[in-house]
Amino acid sequence: MKYILLVFIQLYWKLIPQSKRKVCLFRENCSSHIYRITNENGFIKGITALRFRIIKCRPQYELLKVDNTFILRLQDGSVINENEISQFLLPPYNYKFNNIEN
Repeated sequence: MKYILLVFIQLYWKLIPQSKRKVCLFRENCSSHIYRITNENGFIKGITALRFRIIKCRPQYELLKVDNTFILRLQDGSVINENEISQFLLPPYNYKFNNIEN
């Protein structure tokens, strides 16, 4: 099962050009993350990671700057720290963020 999931991810990489893929919220894109987890830990952990990413990847998010650090607040209220956020969502690429001072 592990190898079937890995083959599906490789097919995804080959069949869908990067220009057609959405920008992932996370620094390590979703397909690479699932591939790595599956390869290192097996099918069950890979499916679990896939489920987590599907739940966390939402179009509704808010990029916030808190004390010179960026956080990404998702619709369900969970928070992604700056070291996990995709570089393409952080300035200078993204200028749409709210500055919150404590």
